[in-house]
Amino acid sequence: MNHHAPNILPVIRQLDEATANRIAAGEVVERPASAVKELVENALDAGATRIDVMIEDGGKRLIRVCDNGCGMTPEDLPLAVSRHATSKIDGSDLLAIRSFGFRGEALPSLGAVGRLVITSRTRDGEGAAITVTGGKVGPARPAAANPGTVVELRDLFFATPARLKFLRGDRAETMAVADCLRRLAMAEPYVGLTLTVDGKEIFRADAESGDLFDALPARLARIMGRDFIDNAMSLDAERDGLRLTGFAALPTWSRGAAVAQHLNVNGRPVRDRLLMGALRAGYSDVLPAGRHPGAVLFLSCDPQLVDVNVHPAKAEVRFRDPQAARGLVVAALRHGLAGAGHRSSTTLAQAALNAFRAEAPASRAFVPEPEPRDGAMGAAPHLHVPIPGFAEAPSARADRPDDAPLPGDTPLPGDTPLGAARAQVHENYIIAQTLDGVVIVDQHAAHERLVYERLKAQAARSGIVRQVLLIPEIVELSPMDAHRILSIAEDLADLGLVIEPFGGGAVVLRETPAMLTHLDAPALIRDILDDLADQGSSDRLRARLDAVLSSVACHGSVRSGRRMTVDEMNALLRDMERTPRSGQCNHGRPTWVKLRLADIERLFGRKD
Repeated sequence: MNHHAPNILPVIRQLDEATANRIAAGEVVERPASAVKELVENALDAGATRIDVMIEDGGKRLIRVCDNGCGMTPEDLPLAVSRHATSKIDGSDLLAIRSFGFRGEALPSLGAVGRLVITSRTRDGEGAAITVTGGKVGPARPAAANPGTVVELRDLFFATPARLKFLRGDRAETMAVADCLRRLAMAEPYVGLTLTVDGKEIFRADAESGDLFDALPARLARIMGRDFIDNAMSLDAERDGLRLTGFAALPTWSRGAAVAQHLNVNGRPVRDRLLMGALRAGYSDVLPAGRHPGAVLFLSCDPQLVDVNVHPAKAEVRFRDPQAARGLVVAALRHGLAGAGHRSSTTLAQAALNAFRAEAPASRAFVPEPEPRDGAMGAAPHLHVPIPGFAEAPSARADRPDDAPLPGDTPLPGDTPLGAARAQVHENYIIAQTLDGVVIVDQHAAHERLVYERLKAQAARSGIVRQVLLIPEIVELSPMDAHRILSIAEDLADLGLVIEPFGGGAVVLRETPAMLTHLDAPALIRDILDDLADQGSSDRLRARLDAVLSSVACHGSVRSGRRMTVDEMNALLRDMERTPRSGQCNHGRPTWVKLRLADIERLFGRKD
């Protein structure tokens, strides 16, 4: 709709500086958390090792950031609050960026929408302060100050009151500020950060010491929780000039939302769709629908390979080779999960221990056991009393030969993490003894994963069997979509889906994977196109094939209710130790739980 009156030529005007600053501030400062992010990043660029943040009323009334960085001279202060003035770059190469900030817009933008006071002093210089109110800059004046910089921002958006209506409540804005600080704290383990809200300290992360391999886990344990580190695998992979490090949680340590996913590119926390999609793809085969993995990943590369100058908030990046970045993340995660093998989350054991409840002493009359007769223990070394729900292995039944081994007679292996089978209960759970505890295995879930991994390995060796369509199917697409889907035709053919151009925007489907019966190929192709448009790649066909293999594995595995022999149980344990991703079944559920002997003894009051 044209809102201009006919035959009236619009007048082009030069906006005044105050209006231009307020418009720029709308891009950089969306909410109090945005202001905190810009100020803390400035402190980090100044070499600060200690940063204290104080806010009031969710940051709407006051934001105060104090650091011990290099500080500024009185001559630098007027430049610091003018637009496009920065000490981070010289303007010769906008890709050679190695600092958090570089635009020179944060401080003037904050001064345009609030009441800004900056007090700073260098190590050997004199302190000075400058004030900016609604875009009006005052003169620099002498002030008492410690080395470093203190930035106070009061009455955020007082100059643009309409923006205040779009802010959320104090609690929500405070949580956004805290989340921002947590992300920056994970990226900078050697820097101490605190957050004080309305006079109460709610977040503290003291500077860590030691090398990075010690400092980073300690910082993540402080912020993400000790259980994250205990249930995470470390990653270190490199490809095509990109290096990925960090920690990714085991599939059994997952969340109901993507709140435990933190991605960093060259030390900068980002929320990048490409990397988030790669993270999901890396866990696609081990997590059920609705569950999200936890990870803190650091992708580093030459600054020339990534462009951070795509958005004023600098939360998005663009890679020169996006598929190389995505491929590195997916491959590193899958390799790490395969290397984790049978590992399972320690939080599962804690949940199992928490489920135990000591029976009340008065709930049942105590009946003392009769004293054994002399020599009774020597005469009956193996006393078997039927217990409801407890299924002895066939080799342990009463009709066994005298020299047949019982589950308890199996030697306890010293180099096998899942131990030796001792019993089978409720015809579904294997009880195994390890050197330092007890392992409970879900036989059906465990065998399902083993069969699934074998089927996938067979498919990888022999390829996906195709079936030729008696009548090829023509799918009408736009010329752009046809070009996009044909660009990955070779990859689709490796997965059993053969497509060819058919003129214009149409493609013809000639072969499909034999295992995918009743396939709606046009719908699948359009879904793949949606993935390509959103992420630049698609794992949808592979996921469909894996789902079929998973279903076959489920029906071909050991069923619940089947009694297993001692040898069968031990063979299953040994296979689990050798098989990648055996710590969870195809649906993302755990296959085993370990209870430490010390925890079991604590349940019975044997240990404090």
